[in-house]
Amino acid sequence: MSADAPTEAVLPVVAPVDRGRPAPAPGPVLPEGEPPLLSGRGNGLPPSERPTELISRVADAPTDLIDRIDDGYYDDDYDDYYEDDDYYDEDGDEEPPKDKVSAYAKLAGEILLTAGMVVLLFVVYEVWITDLISAGRQADATAALDQQWNQGGAVDDGRTEHLSAADGQGIAKLYIPALGEDYKFTIIEGTTDDDLAIGPGHYTRSQLPGQPGNFAVAGHRVGKGAPFNDIDLVEPCDAIIVETKGDWYVYRMLPLDDGSTGWANNPLCRGPNGEQKVNRLTGPYAKTTGRTIVDPSQGEVVDAIPGQPDSAVPADDRKALLTLTTCHPKFSNAQRMIVHAVLVKHWTKAQLGGKLPVELQETS
Repeated sequence: MSADAPTEAVLPVVAPVDRGRPAPAPGPVLPEGEPPLLSGRGNGLPPSERPTELISRVADAPTDLIDRIDDGYYDDDYDDYYEDDDYYDEDGDEEPPKDKVSAYAKLAGEILLTAGMVVLLFVVYEVWITDLISAGRQADATAALDQQWNQGGAVDDGRTEHLSAADGQGIAKLYIPALGEDYKFTIIEGTTDDDLAIGPGHYTRSQLPGQPGNFAVAGHRVGKGAPFNDIDLVEPCDAIIVETKGDWYVYRMLPLDDGSTGWANNPLCRGPNGEQKVNRLTGPYAKTTGRTIVDPSQGEVVDAIPGQPDSAVPADDRKALLTLTTCHPKFSNAQRMIVHAVLVKHWTKAQLGGKLPVELQETS
C-alpha cells in the first residue's frame, strides 16, 4: 500500500482457498430485470432449478396512496363553502344567550349556603367549643380556691376574703340543688368577658355573701360554661346556697309578681314549725320579686336596695339579698333575666362540724 493511501480505506478480503477442493464455478448471470433472491440458498442456479419455497423479492409499490376519483362531488365550490366564515355563524349554531335570572339565583343560593355554613360553625363554636374551654378554666379556678381554703389558719370574714381575691380568681361556690345535685360553680371575682368565661362573676360593687345589701352575680346562659342556662327553671322558695371558706349561706328565691299564691303552700317556704320562711317583700323592696325581665341598661337591679337609692333603708335594716343576672332570651342579649333571693339561714362550718347543709339535698 502506498504511504499516501487513506488509512480509513478497507482493503478487500480475499476468501481463503479451500485446498483440496475445486473452486466453485461462478454462478450464471441473472437476466436483466430478474430480481435477486431473498436468501443465499439457490443462488447460482438457473430459475428452473431454484428452490420453490423461496419467494422472489417483489418490488413494493406504495399502497397508502389512493388515486383521487373525480366524481364531481368534491369541488372547489364545496370547499369554499366550508371556508366561508358565515358557515359557522348561522342562527341554528349560535350559543343560546345565558339566562341572567338563573345565574343570579345560582349566585344567591351559593351565598346563602356559605352564610349558613358560617352561622352553623359559629353556633357550634359558641355552644360546644367554648363550653369545653370554660370547663377547663372553671376546674382550674376551683382547684385554686380549694387550695387556698385548705391552707389552714384562722377563718376570715367575707370582707377579708374579698380584699384578698383578685379579679379572675374564685371567692365562693354556688349551689342550686333544684337544678341537680351536681350543680356547683366557683364564683369568680369580676364580670369582664374573661371573668365570665371562667364561671359566674361577682359584681365587684355589690356586697359579699351574707352581708346586708345585695350579693349580685352574673353568668352566661349559652356557651362559655352556661352556668345560668336553666335559671328559668328555678321556682319560688328553691334554695340557692353559697359557700365561703368558713360559712354556708342559704338563700331562697322570692315569690313571683304574677299574683299567684301557690308558693305559700310550698313546704320549702315553711320552717319546721310551719312558720313562713319566705314572704313577699314590702316597703322599699316591694318591687323586688323572684324573677323579672329588664333591659340591659337597668343596672339598678343589682343595687343594695334594687331600684331604690341606698338612703331608702338604713344600713342596719337592709335585707341580705342574692341577685343572679343572665341574658334573655337564650341566644340573645336583648334583655336580662333577673332572679332575686333572700337570705333565710346562715351557718358557720364550725357549727356544722364538717357536715353539709341539709338544703343541698333538696334536689328535684
